[in-house]
Amino acid sequence: MREAEFYNIIDPSQNTIQCHLCNHHCRIKDGHIGLCRVRENRGGRLYSMVYGKLISENVDPIEKKPIFHLLPGSLSFSIATVGCNFRCLHCQNYDISQYPRQPAATPPGTDRTPRQVVDAALRHGCKSISYTYIEPTIFFEFAYETAVLARESGLKNIFVSNGYTSPTATKKLAPYLDANNIDLKGFTEKFYHEVCGAKLAPVLDTIRLMHDLGVWVEVTTLIIPGWNDSDRELREIAEFIKGISIDIPWHVTRFHPTYKMTDRPATPVETLRRARQIGLDCGLNHVYEGNVPGEGGENTFCPGCGEIVIRRHGFMADAGNLLNGACRACQRPLAGIFD
Repeated sequence: MREAEFYNIIDPSQNTIQCHLCNHHCRIKDGHIGLCRVRENRGGRLYSMVYGKLISENVDPIEKKPIFHLLPGSLSFSIATVGCNFRCLHCQNYDISQYPRQPAATPPGTDRTPRQVVDAALRHGCKSISYTYIEPTIFFEFAYETAVLARESGLKNIFVSNGYTSPTATKKLAPYLDANNIDLKGFTEKFYHEVCGAKLAPVLDTIRLMHDLGVWVEVTTLIIPGWNDSDRELREIAEFIKGISIDIPWHVTRFHPTYKMTDRPATPVETLRRARQIGLDCGLNHVYEGNVPGEGGENTFCPGCGEIVIRRHGFMADAGNLLNGACRACQRPLAGIFD
């Protein structure tokens, strides 16, 4: 147990507090927990129930996050606890994200310190640490302390996030965060309300703020047939990203039926091609097809001369045409973070 950050007492007589870690801003009574199920009010003090309790530790290709414009071809040490502040019907990691069900239940996990995580990343030859699999904001205190040590040790830090981090927490984390792949799951309040149990506007605000604070941002949209696959909605997403920067990569990714959303088919490849073309037609420099290895939509093309700079197949990346962060053919710099 570790006392949490970002909360205040709103009713001293009842020890009721309000959490400001994410944009739910939960009001939590004494003895109760927030929507994430891993932050508990004990006597008017808020505690993280998952500090250092890692349910998953893996060495992943950075392309799996997916992060395509930070150290392509490198390895990232990936960690997670249980819990999440969303209730996505199609969550692929629902076994850990939706695990804590009972109030005051003791979350599972292996006890780790930030130093142990950093040392493990270095030992496995990783160049970054990814806070991922579930929404990493919910284990902010552990992620932040690990990120500070990782930066001191020469490692990059990556969030894979739903974008619901509060502005206050975002501003504290950003100086130690190198990249954030943020899910923009749809572009309607209906989608966020019915599928995720959240709101759209805070996600848009977080994408803007992360970019403005100097964090390298990539955006992922899982294309779900009948939910967010119309030309209009895809164009609105692309135009939103373009309004921030044409260099933000947009990953349009294939959906597979899972968890509580098994009534939809897998996304047709033709839909991903259409989504990618919409993004390119809107003026984005980098639009990628995800979960369809070998399609060709995974490659990074130079916005200047059109040559393939980074060739990918699944989680394999060949950056042989990337020279000092620029296209080898025309010397145009590629947006991102490279050796």
